[in-house]
Amino acid sequence: MRILVTGSEGMVGSEVQKVLRSHGHEVVGYDIRNGQDIRNIQELTTMMQGCEAVIHLAVSENEFPESEEMHINLLGTWNVLLAAQSGHVSRVIYMSSVDALGVFQGEGIPRYLPIDDQHPTFPRTAYAIGKRLAEDMCKFWSDRTGIPVLCLRPPGIWTAETYHRMQKRRAERASEEWDPYWEYGAFLDVRDLAHAVLHALSCELTGCSTFLIASSDITTSGKTSKELTQFLHPTVEWRGDNRYESEPFRSLLVTQPVEQLLDWTPEFTWQRFINESANTSR
Repeated sequence: MRILVTGSEGMVGSEVQKVLRSHGHEVVGYDIRNGQDIRNIQELTTMMQGCEAVIHLAVSENEFPESEEMHINLLGTWNVLLAAQSGHVSRVIYMSSVDALGVFQGEGIPRYLPIDDQHPTFPRTAYAIGKRLAEDMCKFWSDRTGIPVLCLRPPGIWTAETYHRMQKRRAERASEEWDPYWEYGAFLDVRDLAHAVLHALSCELTGCSTFLIASSDITTSGKTSKELTQFLHPTVEWRGDNRYESEPFRSLLVTQPVEQLLDWTPEFTWQRFINESANTSR
């Protein structure tokens, strides 16, 4: 399959390219690092020709004044959709963010935990608002064209080096885990995200769907998912089921729906890293 990948030279884009090519796909990269701007509809449309799918990763996050950031993220996404329509692609995969919820990055407190796909959204920053509006844009465009769109909401994306950095910082200052704000222990390894994108190219899609996607466990210095929730958000309604007793470090983002859709399971977890680190130090 020939696939256009915007933001192809970034951390996520580079890993996605590697995984797609290793599975026999042809990747057409499109990135500002190569002078390719998603606000250039003519160039996007030309590059889109012959592509069967689009993976839209390009984004501006707190790099420009809010007005320009919104211009890049919203107009850029609209241009990607228009080019996809002209190219008659079979599907679009849009990389949104958990920030669209408005309860990450210290923006607000969730209505309940664990957080699921039905959690209400109330974003506040330009980046978060742009992500949320782009999700709606994808839905209306999909309704108009009949081309399916999958919007994914990952938390912080980690590389293999991130685990060691987090472990070191928390060893130096225990409250690093939640100060200045708590991210609910949510993360997703870039290798797992790239494979999720691969699976998204062949899963059954209709209309526009939006899903949370994350590791199956939380990053923690020791407290369980439920203990951290009670410690940091004692007034937030707890909706966790008995699986949090048998799986005490279970993710506080409910990701079973996307795992079932994609027939995909995250491989890289915090507990795996801790266990491997312990074995290495013996």
